[in-house]
Amino acid sequence: MRLNFCKILPLFFIVYFGYSQSSKTKTLADSIQILISSSEAIDISNKNRFHLLQKANTLATQIGNDSIILNAQVKMSYYYLDNDDYDNYKLTNYKILDISERINDSTALGKIYFALGYSHFFTEEKDSSYYYYSKSAAVYDKLNMNVDLSYALGSISKLQLDGKDYYGASESAVKGLNLLKDVEETNDILDQKWILNNTLSTAAQALDDYDQALAYYDIAYKIAGRMVNDFNNGIYTLNNIAFLKRKNGFYTEAKQIYNEILTTNDLYEVDPSFYALILENLAYTNYLTGTFDEAKTITMFERSYKIADSLNDQLTKVGTVISMSKFYNGIDDKIKALKYANKAYSLAKTLKTNDILLESMLVLSELKGDDNGEIYLTEYIKLSDSLLKVERNTRNKRARIEFETDKIEAQNEQISKENVYLVILLIGFALTAIIVYLFISQRAKNRKLKLIQLQQKANEDIYNLMLIQQDKIDEARAKEKIRVSKELHDGVLGRLFGTRLSLDSINFKEGKEAMLSRSNYINQLKTLEDDIRKISHELNTDFVSGTGFIDIVSELIENQTNAYGLKNEFNYTDDISWDLVSNKTKINIYRVIQESMQNIYKHANAKFIKISISLEKAVICLDIIDDGDGFDTSKSKRGIGLKNMVSRVEDIGGSIIFKSQPGNGTTVNVNIPYTN
Repeated sequence: MRLNFCKILPLFFIVYFGYSQSSKTKTLADSIQILISSSEAIDISNKNRFHLLQKANTLATQIGNDSIILNAQVKMSYYYLDNDDYDNYKLTNYKILDISERINDSTALGKIYFALGYSHFFTEEKDSSYYYYSKSAAVYDKLNMNVDLSYALGSISKLQLDGKDYYGASESAVKGLNLLKDVEETNDILDQKWILNNTLSTAAQALDDYDQALAYYDIAYKIAGRMVNDFNNGIYTLNNIAFLKRKNGFYTEAKQIYNEILTTNDLYEVDPSFYALILENLAYTNYLTGTFDEAKTITMFERSYKIADSLNDQLTKVGTVISMSKFYNGIDDKIKALKYANKAYSLAKTLKTNDILLESMLVLSELKGDDNGEIYLTEYIKLSDSLLKVERNTRNKRARIEFETDKIEAQNEQISKENVYLVILLIGFALTAIIVYLFISQRAKNRKLKLIQLQQKANEDIYNLMLIQQDKIDEARAKEKIRVSKELHDGVLGRLFGTRLSLDSINFKEGKEAMLSRSNYINQLKTLEDDIRKISHELNTDFVSGTGFIDIVSELIENQTNAYGLKNEFNYTDDISWDLVSNKTKINIYRVIQESMQNIYKHANAKFIKISISLEKAVICLDIIDDGDGFDTSKSKRGIGLKNMVSRVEDIGGSIIFKSQPGNGTTVNVNIPYTN
């Protein structure tokens, strides 16, 4: 959605208080106005404009008048906005918010909330953006400022669309359109209607309502036709319609629309990025029709890529590359298909475009074959699960923001009603004692509400800091694990390997008994190598959420049974949501399985091991059964391995039972509480 700068500016109408000023104050105020007027000259350089505004703000601070300071700060915020300096734009808006709250101007507050929503949107703080747009909408709704409310709802619907809250986005967009029904259709109002109809179409498309999506696009196209300058809205809508038709299998119609767009006068000169996008779409649509000129299609793809690359338009380039990969795969040119799929994968990771990243993973999983392809398929599943979790958390968080905002607004309305009752009581009773009592009571309530608002803002800041800190912790932990892994693998293993070679060479120089002794040492060194390599592997293993934990356990069982020469059977249930199980519990389950298999290898002389994980009455049940020698549990002393297993299970609030008899194998039953 394109955000309209006209609705952000001007932010405020400045109300000057009628009081007599000293001659010095009046002179400074006049100087500030001159500085601001000079900064707005057409031919002034950017550097000089900044210095003039900076000086105006310094003089305004010296005067100490909120209205004058506010005016100077607003002009400075325009400067930062014009220069795409969103960090300073956001900081300046927070200063303006403090002043606006002091002078208690509701209209100004609505506009500054909108500006803060806009600021956070461009600094990728979507939750904060949603919060301030919601506060802005609440103010505009209360003041019956329908046009401004429509713009606030349009921004909210865009954020809801990004968070895949399609029903919420549709609801906000419909409300925004209804507010504009009786408003004069200026070019800006038409542009807002066009944006909201596109939002509705995108949401309907995501919900697989093809007919409704196409209907909204048709409305948007007609609106663009009524605009004096449509900002290329018309051809953008045609592109959306063509994409929708192609998605639903109407390739010939889509191809006709793309060809129509390319005939637009001066399209390449006016918007070369969009021209490159249409070329790529047309080339891929040609391929999908099944009847295409291969050489011409390749030429279109290559030209699209060249234009996007020359403009450093990474988004268009990555879209072109993934389409080229699928095209070459379709014409059975696997080498080029793999080349462009790898490029799409790399670009998508750099740009963090998850849709294309997922698409490239699927293509690579197909092209790489069973062995390497499975890696990309696993990564695809993990990323999909991760994105789904983020979307769910985002929707929950924004629902809480709406609830808290509504709660504060309700409290404000209640306080306003109490103020009315207070006035009635003052007129009715005219008693000084009652006036004093009610005034003090009201002030206490206002302070309490102010405290709640400040606490809410503090909680938001703390939450952002926690996210940043957690990212640093995760990064440091990952680096440390990799460092230790490399030290073990490259350092210790290298020295052990050298020792083994030296001993091996000595075997040929001495007698049979000495040779057997040294051979025994060599085997021990091999065992040390295996153990250290296993430790290195485990240090580099990450216990991720969801099905990734089962993958890790499966890999452990497969690797160790292969190394020990055992046959295995591993059964598990899908009823357990490992997202809800703590990392501590998962790590201890992993270690218990690992320790048990080592004990079986060292002591049991088993040939087969069966491991199962199930869920019974909110209890995770882990069963490990072998067909080895067994032991008398009433007589045998527990070694350090069994003690470690008991300690780990008790540490996570579980229980463990060993069942065994000599000659009849061993069964280990572990029960761990599970909370869903």
